[in-house]
Amino acid sequence: MASDKTTTAKSSKVSTVLVPVFVPAVVVIALMVIGTMSNPERAGALFADILAYITTTFGWFYMLAVAIFLVFIVSVAFSSWGNIKLGPDHAEPEYSFFAWFAMLFSAGYGIALLFFGVAEPVLHYASPPDGPAMTVDSAKQAMQIAFFHWGFHIWAIYGLVGLSLAYFAFRHGLPLSMRSTLYPLIGDKIHGPMGHTVDTFAILGTMFGIATTLGLSVAQINAGLNYLWPSIPVSTTVQIIAIVAITALATLSVVAGMDKGVKRLSMLNIVLAIALMLFIFIAGPTVFILNTFMENTGSYLSNIVERTFSLQAYTSSDWIGNWTLFIFGWTIAWAPFVGLFIAKISRGRTIRQFVVGVMVVPTLFTFLWFSVLGDTALHLIISQKQFHHC
Repeated sequence: MASDKTTTAKSSKVSTVLVPVFVPAVVVIALMVIGTMSNPERAGALFADILAYITTTFGWFYMLAVAIFLVFIVSVAFSSWGNIKLGPDHAEPEYSFFAWFAMLFSAGYGIALLFFGVAEPVLHYASPPDGPAMTVDSAKQAMQIAFFHWGFHIWAIYGLVGLSLAYFAFRHGLPLSMRSTLYPLIGDKIHGPMGHTVDTFAILGTMFGIATTLGLSVAQINAGLNYLWPSIPVSTTVQIIAIVAITALATLSVVAGMDKGVKRLSMLNIVLAIALMLFIFIAGPTVFILNTFMENTGSYLSNIVERTFSLQAYTSSDWIGNWTLFIFGWTIAWAPFVGLFIAKISRGRTIRQFVVGVMVVPTLFTFLWFSVLGDTALHLIISQKQFHHC
C-alpha cells in the first residue's frame, strides 16, 4: 500500500501534463497552423465567413451573455456571499494591493490599452457608426464607445471566470482549471472525458486570444521601430523576430516564478504605463483631459444599459461585429487564461474585495488611460483641423 502511494507521488512529480487534454489541443492547433500556412488567402476568407456568420446569427447571444455576467457578478459581490473568502476563513491575501493590481492590469489587457488607447478613439472619430465623421459629435461618440468596449463588461467576463475558479479551487479543493467551474452541473464527471473536453476548449480559446494579442503587439512594435529607425522595415521577418523575443521574455518570467518573475515584470509594466500616462497628462492638454474624463465617464454611466443591448438591428452595418462583438469575443477567448491567473493571485481575498478590485479599479484606470491618450490624440487632430481651416 505504501509503495503504491510512493509510486503515485513520484509519477505526479515527474509529469503534470494531462495527455487527454494536451494531445487533442496540440493536434487541433497544428492542423489549423498547417492549414493556414498552406493557403493563407483561403484560410483568411474562411475565418472571415465564420466570423460574419457568428456575429450576424449569435450577436444577440453574445451581448445578452455579457450583460448577464455583469449583473450576476455585481449582485454576488453586494450580497451576503460577498463576505466569503477565496480560501480558508483565516487566509490573508498573498500580495499587496498594488502588486495585485499590477498583475491584474498586465494579464487583463496591457497591450490592448497601448494599441487601442489612441487607435480606437481616432478610428471612431474618423469613421463613426452613426452620423458624420470628423465632428465634435463623432469625437464624443468615439470616446463613449471606447469607454464601453474597455469598461465594466470586459472585467465582468474576466472576473466571473476568475471568481468561479478561485472559489472552487480554494474553498473546495478542486483543480485550478476550467473544468472545476462545471462541478455544480456535472459533479465528479469533471475528472473524466467531459472535463478533458472543457479544458481542451479552454486551451484552444487561449491560443486564439494569444494569437490576436501577439498579432496586435508585434504590428505596433514593428511600426514603432520603423518610425524611430526607418531602416527597419515593416515586414513579416521583423514581426517574427519580435514574437520570438516576446516569447523568450515571457518564458524567462514564468521560469523565474510568480514572485521573482511575473510579479516584478508586472510591477515594472504598471510603473512604466503610469509614467507614460503622467507625462502625456502633464505635457498635453491637462484641463481638456480632466474635462473630457468627467464628461465621458458620466456619458458612459448614463448610457450603459442602452449600449449593452444595442445591436444596430435596424441597419445593415457590420460595425457592431467588427468592433463590439470582436472585442467581447476576444475577451471571452482570453478569459480562461486571464481568469486562471486572476484566481491564482487572489487567494485570501473576499468575494467582495475580489469583484471591486477586479472591476472598479481597472475600469477607472482604463478610463483615465483613454482620456489621457485618446483625448490628447483627438485634441491634436481637432486643433490641426481648425488651424488648417483658418
